[in-house]
Amino acid sequence: MNECANLATCGFFQKYLATHQAACQGLITQYCKGPRQDACKRKDYKRKHGTPPPDDMLPVGVMFRPN
Repeated sequence: MNECANLATCGFFQKYLATHQAACQGLITQYCKGPRQDACKRKDYKRKHGTPPPDDMLPVGVMFRPN
């Protein structure tokens, strides 16, 4: 399966990969390089609005609130 074209510039992963690596790797495996690419809400948002979603928006569509 191909990697999502948005992965390299994805604001969520640019912001959180260094501090939440394990969680981000799981999301990348499922949503960016795996079977849930078509279910990515970040991709839907960009398609609908023409701009990237907020950096805190997870691929599942909810906002990430780190502790």
